[in-house]
Amino acid sequence: MIKEIAWDTFKNTGDINTFLEYKKIEDLEKGIKEMKKITNINIENVDKNITQL
Repeated sequence: MIKEIAWDTFKNTGDINTFLEYKKIEDLEKGIKEMKKITNINIENVDKNITQL
């Protein structure tokens, strides 16, 4: 979705910086999602280890 917004904004304004800023936001969102996955996996592992005690 963000990629589409960025592309449309670039087409309308011709400002490449706007497109690049939206792309940075998209990359940040991907990073946050990846961090959440890693955190959830770690929490699940801790829970398993605790229940095994």
